[in-house]
Amino acid sequence: MKTLARLFALILSLWGTVTLAQFPPPPERKVEPTIKDIAYATAIPVASKGNLLDLYLPPKDTRPYPLVVWTSGSAFLGDNGKEGARYMAPELLAAGFAVAGVSVRSSAQVKFPGQVHDIKAAIRFLRANAAKYGIDPARIAIMGDSSGGWMTSMATLTGDAPQLEGKRGTPGISSAVQAGVALYPPTDFLSMDRWAPSRCIKGLARPGPGMCHDDPRSPESLLVNCAIQKCPAKARAADPATYVTDKDPPLMILHGRADALVPHAQGEHLFKAMVQQCRTAVFYSLPLAGHGPAWSFLESDTVRSGATVETSSAKGCKTGLPAFAQPGWPAVIAFLRESLN
Repeated sequence: MKTLARLFALILSLWGTVTLAQFPPPPERKVEPTIKDIAYATAIPVASKGNLLDLYLPPKDTRPYPLVVWTSGSAFLGDNGKEGARYMAPELLAAGFAVAGVSVRSSAQVKFPGQVHDIKAAIRFLRANAAKYGIDPARIAIMGDSSGGWMTSMATLTGDAPQLEGKRGTPGISSAVQAGVALYPPTDFLSMDRWAPSRCIKGLARPGPGMCHDDPRSPESLLVNCAIQKCPAKARAADPATYVTDKDPPLMILHGRADALVPHAQGEHLFKAMVQQCRTAVFYSLPLAGHGPAWSFLESDTVRSGATVETSSAKGCKTGLPAFAQPGWPAVIAFLRESLN
């Protein structure tokens, strides 16, 4: 049985690799930062890169620019989340947004809520230095995928949660954002194995199809510094849905039904929490999409085929029935513009 389980794990791993390899970022999409490696806080530990951000400014000077903060996912294991902004910035820059690629510390460098403290420190820094960089401090949104989508959700929904503010970077400045776009975010860690499309393979804890999120070596357990089922209070404290209130800004969520790493129900869970509080929310469900890559959710016709959208409006607490609608950059940019007005 052990041999069969290992073989199955290998097949799943290879399947995931091939699936992602079908959609590499087009080389022409990559852009270089206008200003690179800006320290928004002190590096702790000293070797960490989780205190740095890159800034991308639009080619046309229309200051002050609305700002989109981007942070990439890494299963909480990396401190280089700013790098993915190179591939996501072109469409946003063309639409007149400035983009900040932000890195936060890994789970090996700091435990939860340290990553939330980091992203809030970056937002405070950018707002405090808005005049210097030509940014509009009243129009800041955040966007990210996977664990970066979790970061996006936490930042979007905790602007009114002082217990998560932290003391990193620039004090006395608001860390609130005016909108968020979260791609396939983990949310309710305690239910990830239960909601997975297939049973996890016992002993497989590294990120990939078939992994066991309840394992003490899983990314989620490493983030909160305990096996999640043995410390449910810590896991619930890391659930963005815990912080949804009737004052939260608009949030767009995109999730693939074929996601073998972060179950589709994780995105649904967060959307339902927004609906219950009568907040403005948009939920795109992509039946053929797996766990990224982020750009393919907005550009690949193959990945977006058969997608549906549900909406919730804070105006009159209205919700819409699911309708066929492909997500794409025009939809994201329209959402950001409306939210940042």
